[in-house]
Amino acid sequence: MAVNHDPKCRQCRREGVKLFLKGSRCYTKKCAIERRPYAPGMHGQSDARRKVTEYATQLREKQKMKRYYRVLEKPFRNSLTEAIRRKGVTGENLLQLLELRFDSVLYRLNVAASRAQSRQLVSHRHFLINGKRVNIPSYILKVGDVIEIHEGSRKHPQILDSLRGVGRRTPEWLSFDAATLTGKVLAIPTRDQIDTPVEEQLIVEFYSR
Repeated sequence: MAVNHDPKCRQCRREGVKLFLKGSRCYTKKCAIERRPYAPGMHGQSDARRKVTEYATQLREKQKMKRYYRVLEKPFRNSLTEAIRRKGVTGENLLQLLELRFDSVLYRLNVAASRAQSRQLVSHRHFLINGKRVNIPSYILKVGDVIEIHEGSRKHPQILDSLRGVGRRTPEWLSFDAATLTGKVLAIPTRDQIDTPVEEQLIVEFYSR
């Protein structure tokens, strides 16, 4: 299973925004964006003075979205192809597909401190969808799907640690019962309900070149 192993804090600094790749650390003063709010590398502080082309702007938005959702180029292109195939606005369709990934839904449900952790929890078969174990982080959930923690994993140290995490707000299109540790997809998220800091239309234009 391929993942991006680049240093997480450098990725955030490269994009100039918090991508929340390191869980609770991103909410503290130790966050790299707070300490060094400029691009990494010896020319990082001079990058702001360079003229940015239209192509570069579109490329940065694409890279930002890939890093935010921890998706590599091939699966990202596959998601875009599916977004184009579906009815509606392509950019919004793309965001919806990425939000409905299994690892992303777990992160939104506050079960994992970061998408990297949620991806690991899925791969280690700690969760069920509609009563069946699923270990594919890219699995796309549908409205009405129910997510549960496997009975044998409810006291797993990593699960317990993640549940004591930051405490982000659960979005309106999801529900989570803390008593039964059960989540449910209530609806397809609208663009207003997705707080991803990207301009998705620039990404569509990048691939339309």
